[in-house]
Amino acid sequence: MKTVIICVAMLFVQLSTFAQSNNNPLPRIINKNGRHQLLVGGKPFLILGGQAHNSSAWPGMMPNVWAAIKQMHANTLEVPVYWEQIEAQQGKFDFSIVDTLLAQARVRQVRLVLLWFATWKNGSNHYMPQWMKLEAGKYPNIQNRDGKPIDSPSPHIEATLNADINAFTKLMGYLKKADPQHTVIMVQVENEPGSWDTVRDYSPLAQKLFDGQVPPELLKPELLKAMNVNAVTNGTWQKVFGDRADEYFQAWSIARFIGKVAAAGKAVYPLPLYVNAALRDPLTNPKASSYESGGPTDNVIPIWKIAAPAIDLLAPDIYLSGSEKVLKVLDLYDRPDNTLFVPEAGFNKENAKYIYDVIARGGIGFSPFGIDRNAEDPESAESKDRYVPYATSYALIKTMMLELAQWGFEGKIKAVVEHEDQADQTVDLGQWKATVTFGTGRGGTTKNTPPNGKAMIVKLSENSFVLIGTNCHIAFAPAGNQEGKAWQYLKVEEGKYQNGIFKPLRILNGDETDWKGPNFGDLPTVLQCTVITR
Repeated sequence: MKTVIICVAMLFVQLSTFAQSNNNPLPRIINKNGRHQLLVGGKPFLILGGQAHNSSAWPGMMPNVWAAIKQMHANTLEVPVYWEQIEAQQGKFDFSIVDTLLAQARVRQVRLVLLWFATWKNGSNHYMPQWMKLEAGKYPNIQNRDGKPIDSPSPHIEATLNADINAFTKLMGYLKKADPQHTVIMVQVENEPGSWDTVRDYSPLAQKLFDGQVPPELLKPELLKAMNVNAVTNGTWQKVFGDRADEYFQAWSIARFIGKVAAAGKAVYPLPLYVNAALRDPLTNPKASSYESGGPTDNVIPIWKIAAPAIDLLAPDIYLSGSEKVLKVLDLYDRPDNTLFVPEAGFNKENAKYIYDVIARGGIGFSPFGIDRNAEDPESAESKDRYVPYATSYALIKTMMLELAQWGFEGKIKAVVEHEDQADQTVDLGQWKATVTFGTGRGGTTKNTPPNGKAMIVKLSENSFVLIGTNCHIAFAPAGNQEGKAWQYLKVEEGKYQNGIFKPLRILNGDETDWKGPNFGDLPTVLQCTVITR
């Protein structure tokens, strides 16, 4: 009888586990026709995020972090996990901070993206455990051309690689056991890897590798073409890549290291993994001496894709100014082979508008950095003012997140953000075109300060659209084979989405639709409109 009871109990546990895995599948990223979608709990998900400051993932700092998340109406917190914290003594692991983060996030119904601060953090190794820092000979940094040490870890050291793999797999194994709810939906592996003050490692070990043959994986014709390099079948780094050889060697070396860490962690627990990039100027193709060399900058994405296939996506950290540069970065990282995600952006009012552009491209999320300002009170008037542009956008997007994520995945959304010249922008919608005028008042006569207008236009059918925007007007006109025809709005409704259904609040006409089309103020508004020719 006892044996039967044990067997029945084991069967119940197995069935419960099976049901749980079916009802709550692992987060994953899917791809179709060059577009991408993050699934959480089997449903489309947009990361409406906020990232804590570098040193805020300690219990005493978390109240301010959570207060900021609440103020922003964010659904995801990006928060570091420090190697020096979880393995303060070699081989002894303490995951109590992970338990704290999981418990606090679940109470607030917020998802987590964990940031693995380990071998690299902004090019340095400052989050390595003390026992590694005290053995610089065993875990060395790189050297510059003059043989002087640089404050950046070497990607060529097996002891460093093995230590990182051991710690990261322990973390992923713990998450698998402690987080069956999948509170953690993604993990960032390292942080802005690369090196400052030298393009690559010039140590004797690195130089020997650099003088050797380029790995055959990088000699594939399609990759060389993508790198604007002549096709060859063999050669040294210098021979194959010329004046970019140093940087490409550094990118390959760092990507291979991180790729091995990621592959080992994913073998234990296959959550989506990504690496973030400290950017270079996206418009001028500068040399690596002017930016952090070796990380996943736009010019070495093909190398990273080959070197680190276990990494699901490469993500830009956007601290650039000006719409031309920011939109170019989104172009460069929105690729058929790369899911668009902005894990860090400067926490200012202007950057909030780019959320719309990321969603329209089928991106999976957006997150400003430093939401807690360390000791600053999130309830203060100054803090609340900083949160408003994100809070208002996040609050609205959350009401129709499934729809927006799916429309973006299907390519049904066009977005515009206001440029510094504040000029009108025209959107091609097939048989219609829409002109977006930025500003408030009749016809946008009162200009926005700063230029923060934005709009999304969702094409539901040939004549039916969902409009979302702030501080702009959207005017339609016939296009294509009906260009020049008389037309009018059949109906313009203001409302909101509830459980996937548009619930109208009122029908707009008169001053609300004349004067350069339906107008949008400071608060994001959702309209559903139908246009017809006469």
